[in-house]
Amino acid sequence: MNDVAVGPLDLAARVDDALAVQALAFGLSDEEIAVRRHIVLRHLGCTGARALGATAPDGRLLGFVYGMPNDRAHWWSTVVEPYLRSASLDHWLDDSFTITELHVHPAHQHRGIGRALITRITDEAREPRSILSAIDTESPARHLYRSLGYQDLARRVLFPSAPTPYAVMGAPLPLLRPAPHATG
Repeated sequence: MNDVAVGPLDLAARVDDALAVQALAFGLSDEEIAVRRHIVLRHLGCTGARALGATAPDGRLLGFVYGMPNDRAHWWSTVVEPYLRSASLDHWLDDSFTITELHVHPAHQHRGIGRALITRITDEAREPRSILSAIDTESPARHLYRSLGYQDLARRVLFPSAPTPYAVMGAPLPLLRPAPHATG
């Protein structure tokens, strides 16, 4: 990761680059990319929305994350709220920073880029906790989130038009960091 710079990203200006990374990471069609483009640009108008990018020395976008303070009136919250409420965990929707999207180009995964992006954006959050949703399978992404302190708050969450169920996860901030290696 030494040659990758993580820093603020003008996501509106680089939305097509970001969606190209997401399309590769998620296997999205051109139609899905067009829908997501509209959603990303709408999200950027929300109060407190922030984005970070991971760029190569030549300026190529290798990964990105964006999020915002959670708002119960937003679509995502209205979908997950009944799942959280059924477990008496809907208080997680209040005073939380939502990780809306986090994606790393598949050729650059497993190098610490995703970890750097999510820890940096949550370190800048004013909220005491963070929430996100991830496909409800045992995946490298879920492993990363758990290593940072995220725990499952709800499983088998169904989003309209999503073919697979999701898990909603939450973690107190700041996120966990790996323990330093002992030297002998």
